[in-house]
Amino acid sequence: MRDYIEERVLNLANYIIETKCTVRAAAKKFGISKSTVHKDLTERLEEISPGLYDDVRVILNENKAERHIRGGLATREKYKGKTI
Repeated sequence: MRDYIEERVLNLANYIIETKCTVRAAAKKFGISKSTVHKDLTERLEEISPGLYDDVRVILNENKAERHIRGGLATREKYKGKTI
């Protein structure tokens, strides 16, 4: 794996752990696609740092479990006339 990819993966993992943000927010912050973030965190990180992978996996699972709630809140705000 190329050095810049490995560095990006580690930076993404640390950012996700520090902020507990979503894949979409991380992608926006780093200027890459959501699919790249997802691939980096679910496939490449496991090879690079299994311990860090376990920590990130917990956060990704929490976000996945809560996404229907965030979607509902976004819809409610939309119909109140506010934007997110």
